[in-house]
Amino acid sequence: MIRRRVLTAVVIVLLIGIPAGYLVISAQQSRASGRDKEAESSVTGLQDSWPSKMKRRVFEVPIPGGSTEVAYFETSNWKSSRLYVEFTTTGAGLDDFLNDVGTSRAALDAQDVTISERDAHTVGWKFPGGHDWSATTHRQKDPRPSQDITVDLTDPAAPRVYVVSTATP
Repeated sequence: MIRRRVLTAVVIVLLIGIPAGYLVISAQQSRASGRDKEAESSVTGLQDSWPSKMKRRVFEVPIPGGSTEVAYFETSNWKSSRLYVEFTTTGAGLDDFLNDVGTSRAALDAQDVTISERDAHTVGWKFPGGHDWSATTHRQKDPRPSQDITVDLTDPAAPRVYVVSTATP
């Protein structure tokens, strides 16, 4: 009789207790994930961190390893999504970045800024005179993103790169 009750109790724990515990843990993880996404989407300017690998892959913004002062911001609406990224790299890092995007340093137009005033205003970028600006626009067929790239080459050993990658569905 006691054996039967113990066996029944073990079966109940195995059939009900373990799945119920799993549901509680899963709900807590889901809630935490939602809070993280909410916090990220409520940001109204550049975040001083690297965008996720997934964002870099989707928007095709291959930030070179060893880059510093990396910041990003993402916007989305029904017409397009944009990823704004800025970082400082080395001369070789700039060449690697441009090559990975699908362009080269030869495509950069001297004394040019390709990022629109509207996009610059969105994240608070300013492109004043007195800097050695160079820029290019890398267009691709939809659904692949296009990139507006502006580089501050005032310090050739540490170029500052500004990118607006725009994807349309």
